[in-house]
Amino acid sequence: MTWEPTAEGILRLPSGRLVRGRGLRHPLPPGPRPTFALYLLGKQPPPVDWEHRWVRWPDFWLPSDRVATAEALREAWERAGSERVEIACGGGRGRTGTALACLAVLDGVPPDRAVAYVREHYAKQAVETPWQRRYVTRFPTSPGAGGPP
Repeated sequence: MTWEPTAEGILRLPSGRLVRGRGLRHPLPPGPRPTFALYLLGKQPPPVDWEHRWVRWPDFWLPSDRVATAEALREAWERAGSERVEIACGGGRGRTGTALACLAVLDGVPPDRAVAYVREHYAKQAVETPWQRRYVTRFPTSPGAGGPP
């Protein structure tokens, strides 16, 4: 019940987990819908027909609640082992790329290589700001962590 590996926006993590990144300003890609989504937006996302979580994360910035974000990203990573997980923001590059890089860290990619991994395997423009890159390098990998990096 996971994604087709060659579908639009799919990132394959080193463990084989598949996660779809996308921009909510773009149409929903054809094919199966997510079973779980994590939406990274400054305001509440529009309603969808699948289970989802919203993380308040203003465009070009960092998440408002880093502990809740770390928990949500861990949940997304865990669920990606057997479900169709989608990570999305407005454009699908900055916040989405940052979140995907954090998932890569959870999956075993060294934090200082995670942005490069996502840029190579998802989108060259992923992770747009210096503070988003720094957030990835300081992302907590242990449960219960998640305070300010």
